[in-house]
Amino acid sequence: MSKINQRLTASMDAVLEEICGALPHGGDHETRKHIAQKLISSARKGNTTLEGLRTVARGALEDLLRKSA
Repeated sequence: MSKINQRLTASMDAVLEEICGALPHGGDHETRKHIAQKLISSARKGNTTLEGLRTVARGALEDLLRKSA
């Protein structure tokens, strides 16, 4: 389990903003929460690179969009 430090938190915040920035009004609370939870879970498993986090965030958003369609 990887420790979530200040640098990793900043990376996850940046990825969340990047992914949700394409959504109207930056995404609603539930969407942002779902993506953030996926990012935290992935980071705790050792996925700490920006590209890895982006992949997780994109996947989480795609899952939500599929479910709502």
